[in-house]
Amino acid sequence: MERGQSEALVPMIRDVLGASGLRFDDLDLIATTVGPGAFTGLRICLATARALALAARLPVVGVTTFEVVAIAQVAIDMPLLVAIDSKRSDCYVQLFDENRVAVGSASAILPSAIEEILPPMKVAVAGTAADAVKTALDASDRESIRLNGQDYPHAIQVAALAAERAAHAMPRRGENPPDPVYLRPPDVTVVAAKTTIKTKS
Repeated sequence: MERGQSEALVPMIRDVLGASGLRFDDLDLIATTVGPGAFTGLRICLATARALALAARLPVVGVTTFEVVAIAQVAIDMPLLVAIDSKRSDCYVQLFDENRVAVGSASAILPSAIEEILPPMKVAVAGTAADAVKTALDASDRESIRLNGQDYPHAIQVAALAAERAAHAMPRRGENPPDPVYLRPPDVTVVAAKTTIKTKS
């Protein structure tokens, strides 16, 4: 969908529950991705998760897009770079070790500069920007392989990762919603209007 996600999301959740024979009372946890991704999409996602959590008094757990894509890949004995398309010239990236544990922080970076942040060894690449990153690494003669697992966050992995995280540290019900992960400032900002008051002398 290009538009209308905010109107469609809650009815979709209702339909999924109905098809599964479940009610909101049957839920134990709300899981959501927190980005990086489109600003509007993240706001819709997190606002909906928070509303459901508050209404149903459920805990809500957020997981990053990087984490979800990383666990969807086949196990391989080398570092994994998850690269997400930012819809601009750069891409969002985060490096994971062989056990799919994040190494360092996520960043927004041009594909041509990614080699500089990689360890001196062969790496695997996955995600919606993986092809662009692989092309840039090939151009610099950097050895890498493209993994063919899910490039987009899938609900199954989101739920599994959130459930595992909640089992170790259950958040409070209906409180402390997760924060979005933005790796660059928004394209549009609101400029405060200046008010001029004229007086007669």
